[in-house]
Amino acid sequence: MCGIAGWFSDRDRIDDNTDTLEKMSETLCRRGPDENGMFLENNVCLIHRRLTVIDPETGKQPMSEKIGERCVTIVYNGELYNTEDLRAELSASGTLFRGRSDTEVLLKSYLHWGEACVEKLNGIFAFAIYDSSDRKLFMARDPIGVKPFFYYDYSGGLLFGSEIKTLLANPLVRPQIDEEGLSEIFFIGPGRTNGGGIFKGVGELLPGECAVYRNGNLKKRRYFRITAEEHSHTKEQTIEYTRYLLTDAIERQLVSDVPLCTFLSGGLDSSIISNVASDCFRKKNRKLDTYSVNYVDNRKYFRKSLFQPNSDEEYIDIMVNHIGSEHHSVILENTDLYRALFDSVKARDLPGMVDVDSSLLLFCREVKKDFTVALSGECADELFGGYPWYHNPDILFEECFPWSRSQAVRRSILRDGFLPHGEEYVHTRYSETVNQTDSLPSDTPHQKRMREMFMLNFNWFMQNLLDRKDRCSMYSGLEVRVPFCDHRIVRYAYNMPWEFKALNGREKGIVREAFSDLLPESITQRKKSPYPKTHNPLYLKLTSEGALSVLEDKSSPLHDILDRKGVIDIIENPDNISSPWYGQLMRAPQILAYIVELDYWFKEYKVEIV
Repeated sequence: MCGIAGWFSDRDRIDDNTDTLEKMSETLCRRGPDENGMFLENNVCLIHRRLTVIDPETGKQPMSEKIGERCVTIVYNGELYNTEDLRAELSASGTLFRGRSDTEVLLKSYLHWGEACVEKLNGIFAFAIYDSSDRKLFMARDPIGVKPFFYYDYSGGLLFGSEIKTLLANPLVRPQIDEEGLSEIFFIGPGRTNGGGIFKGVGELLPGECAVYRNGNLKKRRYFRITAEEHSHTKEQTIEYTRYLLTDAIERQLVSDVPLCTFLSGGLDSSIISNVASDCFRKKNRKLDTYSVNYVDNRKYFRKSLFQPNSDEEYIDIMVNHIGSEHHSVILENTDLYRALFDSVKARDLPGMVDVDSSLLLFCREVKKDFTVALSGECADELFGGYPWYHNPDILFEECFPWSRSQAVRRSILRDGFLPHGEEYVHTRYSETVNQTDSLPSDTPHQKRMREMFMLNFNWFMQNLLDRKDRCSMYSGLEVRVPFCDHRIVRYAYNMPWEFKALNGREKGIVREAFSDLLPESITQRKKSPYPKTHNPLYLKLTSEGALSVLEDKSSPLHDILDRKGVIDIIENPDNISSPWYGQLMRAPQILAYIVELDYWFKEYKVEIV
């Protein structure tokens, strides 16, 4: 994985803006700590920061290919999992290769198929190609949105980058936020609307979107969409094909020239990945390393809930013994968890999922000490109905985001009159997704609603988790791959009948059945438990003190935004939060941490409200 950036000016030379270009490059050094490169030609610049994973010698970027007078140059962030399939197809048509990198395969795929090359790719990616033949910039993002691609389209040019901070390093982009951005932060956050970057004028290519910038015009198109199709497989065929797709995706993602490990929580998804990976390693006489995360004294303070019915430790031990992995348990201190809230804001460039972000950031920092690549089980719940809101009929048909059903607690911390249309804004965003969901004329109301629920989760909750995974891992230069995000799996899951998906009345029932003969029964029958959070009262104490400090700071940008009484009520009555702020885990300590992050974000990024 890497970091990419670029600047395309229609009118002015940019080759005398080396200081700005270097600052843009520097913002990506954590994503690509191994090498940096720059292509600069009058009014076009492509920037690359490399995290070396495959073919260290011939995979350097920016990578150029000259054909007569035509020069084509690429900067690329990601991994192609069908590299060898593409290489074979291109070689058969006469294409020659210098090395083994997927970058070269991607560049030559563009030269062979043009912009249609994106329809041939299986992987996670964001890239830009400058084609000198007609002075155009071609850009694309992977079908699921695993890798980021932000841009700023202004009169006279285009900026792009892997992270928002890269754009803000250019003086053309101001850290401004308007009413829409504020509504995102206070009423949808830590999620955000696809295609936007919160800051005014900052956009993002959608998952499965590509674009061409030429002659001052940016034209975008979707090359991948999730569409409704008839499911033709029987139950037995569906079980078999689900197993094939998941196994194939995992095996394809084990390719690496640097050390690779897996995350193992003892849950179904990470156990499947670790089991398949361990089998592949064993065939090569290698032993798989697995990693898990927890918190100091969490066993002492753990409390069962509907969303978190059990802790991970015993299940991790079961899987480690089953696959024979070399396991590493990372135990985090609560004070470190709190302090890392600030680094996690800098990683995401936005307030995020607070301790769920900061713990992942600290966890990845430890993993990076010995490994460069890891596989993780994100996104199975969104695709295969893993969350409680898929199964609760009282929630299923509510016209709201199921992970943030009520805005009451959000409204309670805001002063009277601030963002009066916040609730309406949320409902509008919800309705847009529902109204754009593709269905079949034969779908029953329940089948149609399950498609809508799929798209709500795919477009919102899942994208937020992918944001978190990318930024918090790449902040330490760790590449984390997510096999469940293979676009073939997404298409298949979307059109799978609910009675198959929830086989035997269980969340992710089809996945459980598909791997029932490979995993211990205690794992396949384990009730879904989310990413572990801290239950230590020390964390509540720290976040309460932090939020109180924000309230007492009259210079805080939040001073005229927050309602003191509402925040104090959360501090004094943390158990009165009836439903999470966001997701399954953001309750009183996390709401207070979000306030701390908001204050830091406004100050650190010098955010201007316009």
